[in-house]
Order: sequence, then structure tokens, then C-alpha cells
Amino acid sequence: MGRVTVRRPVVRVGPEGRRVRPDALVAEEPLEIRVGGRALAVTMRTPGHDVELAHGFLLTEGVIGDRADIAIARYCDGVDDQGRNTYNVLDIALAEGVPPPDPGVERNFYTTSSCGVCGKAALDAVRLKTRYSPAADEIRISVGMLSGLPDVLREKQKLFGSTGGLHGAGLFTSDGTALVVREDVGRHNAVDKVLGWALQEGLVPLRETVLLVSGRASFELVQKAAMAGVPVLAAVSAPSSLAVELADEQGMTLIGFLRGETMNLYTGDGRVV
Repeated sequence: MGRVTVRRPVVRVGPEGRRVRPDALVAEEPLEIRVGGRALAVTMRTPGHDVELAHGFLLTEGVIGDRADIAIARYCDGVDDQGRNTYNVLDIALAEGVPPPDPGVERNFYTTSSCGVCGKAALDAVRLKTRYSPAADEIRISVGMLSGLPDVLREKQKLFGSTGGLHGAGLFTSDGTALVVREDVGRHNAVDKVLGWALQEGLVPLRETVLLVSGRASFELVQKAAMAGVPVLAAVSAPSSLAVELADEQGMTLIGFLRGETMNLYTGDGRVV
């Protein structure tokens, strides 16, 4: 696995003048995801939990729906100028009988870490149909529990504390217990890692859970949550208009501007008591 942080000298300017000091930067490297030897996507990510990322990516693209749908995941090719494996190419072999990815949901060969949906081959493929609809989920959550989640997420973001340059995503039970927290330079990668972890643990569909993201709630993050059956998505920042529309369409609870005891309930407010 590649380095998750890189130290570089930086000129610090402040009231005391200028001085050179080392600074920790979050690593950003490409990950090529292949299915059956065929390149499906390249995303810029923070190295680590790559197999989870691939599982989450394939789940939220509708390629797989269960951990048994993947036979094996292995690093291949991808060597540096000294012949060492860069661990930047991951090949997924689907289980027998699992159909390959539909060409309609293939991405362009390069996808940025900040926007996964813009690389879609066709906009018609964006609204994927989930096999785990969250609409009937009867989860009930309290305002008090929700208000404490951002602090828990931040406490568990170890790399953010040293670099300040990572998005975080956390999966919580209805009583606020943290199941898993993942970090990545890309917000959709962090979510894919969380959902991939859940898939590997046999927890999908994610009934009676809350997915919290450290930034804004985009259309794609709502789509990813819906594909895993997550009934509640909360964000510390704003949602987009399409995110709200999709959450309403999927029967999800969407919460934005979750800061302390205040929050905006955009859809599914009946679940918050």
C-alpha cells in the first residue's frame, strides 16, 4: 500500500516572520479499478482500504449486491521506475454467474476524486435502481443523538488531525454507536470505503443506520446511500437540489447543516424525534 501522508517543507509566514518547517500532506494517488481484467474506472484516492473502496464502488454502481458476488480482489501490474508494485491497480473477479458491468454505467477512464458523477458515460444511467429501498425503514433517531455525531466523526478522523485535508464518512447505529469511519481525499471515495466495509461484513442492506459525511451532501452521495439501503444521510454542510429530490424519491431522510443542536431536515423528517 502507498503512503497515506507525505512530508514536505513549507515556508510558514506569521507575526514572527518567515520560517521553514515540515508539513504533513495527505497522499493522493490514482487507483485503477478493473473487473475481469478490463479497466472500469480510475479515481484519485488516499491509499488504504482499497478493497473496501472497490466493493463500495461496485455496490453503488449496481454491479454487485452481496459480498458473495466478488470471487477475488487482487493488486496487479502498476510498478514504479524501480520495479516495485505501486498498489494502484486493483483487479476484481466477479463470482460465477454475476454479469459484468453494464456499459451504461461505465465511467470515463479518468474520474476526479471530488466528482464521480461527472464522468458518467450517460446521464440516463445516473438514477440507478436500488435493490435495497430505504423507504420502508422504520428507524427513529433523536435530535440529541444526531447533534453529537459530527464530534465523534472528527475524533475518529486521525489523518484529518495531522493534515487537515481529508473528507470523512461514518456509519452509525440508531443510538449513535460508530460502526466504522473512513477518510479519503475524495468525499465519494470515503463513502465507498464505508459501504464497502459494510458489504464485506455482511451488513448490507444497512437497515436502521445513519451515514454521516463531513462535507456537503451531493446527488451522488445520496445515490450511494440509497444503493446500500441507508435510510438516513446527514451532512455537516448543504445538500444540492438534486440530492434533495433523489432523497425524497428514494424515501430517505436527508439532513444538512448538522452543527451542534441545529440542523435542517430536508426530507423524511418523521424519522427524527
